[in-house]
Amino acid sequence: MQLIKLVPSLVRLGEPLPWDVRDEHGKLLLANGHLIEDADHLTALLERGAYVNAEEARAVAKAAAAKAAAKRPDERQRPVSLFTIWERALWQLDRLLRRASEEPGFPARAEELARHIVTLTDRDADIAIYLAVRQDPKRLSIYGLAHAVHCALIGLLMARRIGWDADKALTLVKAALTMNIATLDLQGRLAVQGVPPTPGQSAVLAEHPAKGEQMLRAAGVEDEAWLQAVLQHHERPDGGGYPAGLREPTDLAQALRHVDVFMAKISPRTIRAPVPIQQAAREMFQQDPGQLSAAIVKELGIYPPGDFVKLKSGELAVVVRRGASASTPLAASITDRGGMPVVNTVIRDTAKPEFAILSAAADKSLVLRMAPERLYGLPE
Repeated sequence: MQLIKLVPSLVRLGEPLPWDVRDEHGKLLLANGHLIEDADHLTALLERGAYVNAEEARAVAKAAAAKAAAKRPDERQRPVSLFTIWERALWQLDRLLRRASEEPGFPARAEELARHIVTLTDRDADIAIYLAVRQDPKRLSIYGLAHAVHCALIGLLMARRIGWDADKALTLVKAALTMNIATLDLQGRLAVQGVPPTPGQSAVLAEHPAKGEQMLRAAGVEDEAWLQAVLQHHERPDGGGYPAGLREPTDLAQALRHVDVFMAKISPRTIRAPVPIQQAAREMFQQDPGQLSAAIVKELGIYPPGDFVKLKSGELAVVVRRGASASTPLAASITDRGGMPVVNTVIRDTAKPEFAILSAAADKSLVLRMAPERLYGLPE
């Protein structure tokens, strides 16, 4: 295998690598599909010594040139949507978890993806929250992937709200991404099947924290905080959790349980509709009125991005940005005062009395038919 040295001009930040990146001996460093999100990450990689297979590089360059030549001039510089990059992150997670025991360097690859989630959340936290709140019930088969990513980003925001340092917050993100490694496919089946878990499925669920911790250890994870968070993320301080009935789970495990339960409630299933955000928040406080519950609600607001609401003006709208207060976000109107769909989305400041939110709206079908890029004024 002939290797050529990787140079900055070959890498497009924020887009999946089109080839494997190797060290000078041909050892895999980054698999194709991984994203290098910032210049510092790229610089560190180049300083370490990074190479690509010359044959792969030529094939990719040839294909890219042919594709570029076939595009119309107005298409050639179209930016990649942030929604598209989030979608790619789901499949990066799928590859990561399914190859945990097959490819070397799992802990480093997991940390790379976790840092990518942090970067995407930092680029636009409102879009991140929108994706967690506005879930498509037609995509339940990938629930396991989506749930992990959503828990990771909400966990990140929660951790920052309560003052955790960057390293601890990153550990929580890694734990969220990997907590269900032992039930990746089962999560999707349970979301789709429309009936309660069978006895066999329940047994697998009961075992998955311990099995997941074992799988992560076998894949090379040595960070005990990460491992214990996964092992204990269903334990409860009252001793009513599982698998061990612990009364003192770690703080990381308790944080992970909070976001896991909250996101499960607001996520759709075939067997039931998602619990409204406001109801899920009330239930969380009733069960545990501590700082973790408060941090989640303060970060999301009463009406978070992705929520569907009715305005005093009579318009139906989708919340797109958090506002100055928890109850006054910015919302994109998708119907007029008479309830008819509008062609051009209009942003309403719900802090203004005439556009105040009257209530959450129940019918979400209009939202699902609208590209989220349009709500945010991004190219579709």
